[in-house]
Amino acid sequence: MSMFKKTTLALAISALAGGALAQSAPAPAPAPATSPITANVTVVNDYRYRGISQSNFQPAIQGGFDYAHESGFYIGNWNSSISWISDTYAAATTPTTVSAPVEMDFYAGFKKELIAPGFASDIGVLQYYYPMKGTLSSSTYNTVTRQGNADRQATGQNPNTTEAYIAQNFTFGPVTGFVKFSYSLTNLFGFYNSAGSYYPDLTVNYDTGVWGLTLNGHVGYQYIANNKPGYDFSYTDYKLGVTKDFGGGLSANVSYVGTDAKSVSGSPLYLSPQGKNLGKDGYLISLTKTF
Repeated sequence: MSMFKKTTLALAISALAGGALAQSAPAPAPAPATSPITANVTVVNDYRYRGISQSNFQPAIQGGFDYAHESGFYIGNWNSSISWISDTYAAATTPTTVSAPVEMDFYAGFKKELIAPGFASDIGVLQYYYPMKGTLSSSTYNTVTRQGNADRQATGQNPNTTEAYIAQNFTFGPVTGFVKFSYSLTNLFGFYNSAGSYYPDLTVNYDTGVWGLTLNGHVGYQYIANNKPGYDFSYTDYKLGVTKDFGGGLSANVSYVGTDAKSVSGSPLYLSPQGKNLGKDGYLISLTKTF
């Protein structure tokens, strides 16, 4: 689902790919002095957004671009192939014919080193857009009470989501990263009555200085507002990994990711069509090229 799914260092793009890039949307990497525009493309074995698989544990291709003005203003777009909408809306209590093969993130904001060099403050707005094919049935789309089921999107509301975010980047020698707070201005990814959901998270990278290797760590808490009693969709996600910089804008990342997403009566709340927990622990392998 992917601050923005881009950090102070271009290297961090691959470090976050498949785990925080899209729906975590880090602040875009600053453009090199020669051009205000940067671009990136990633292939990953599983697209995880805030710890939850968006591609049903299958590979995904991702990419986007950023424009950064010297004033601190930036705008960008990031995209990823997905399967969760066609997988889970079709499995909803009221079957639908809806599908969306791609997630499209559009964001804009202001990022500036207001505190000190290496400490960029960032504020912006992010729109997650899912170009859907087919239509939601009125009984599913307009349901006003959450169904007692384990479907990924519960009542199957419109998944398009708008978030506002604020972040503070930091640099301490070889240690870089950011702390961020995202707040949903609309329903969050199809959960009924979930405006006001929020996601605080922390990402830390350590440049080992050896063989172009950087260690990566991430933890976040996804709070879903107005859960139905007994169906708590809120959870914590985490990620530990290592990124290898090959030079020339090419990098690779291997990470271990997971969540403490809950179950009800033995059934995971974040459920794949095959009955698997979409938030279960697993490994991510990604390759990223930045331009």
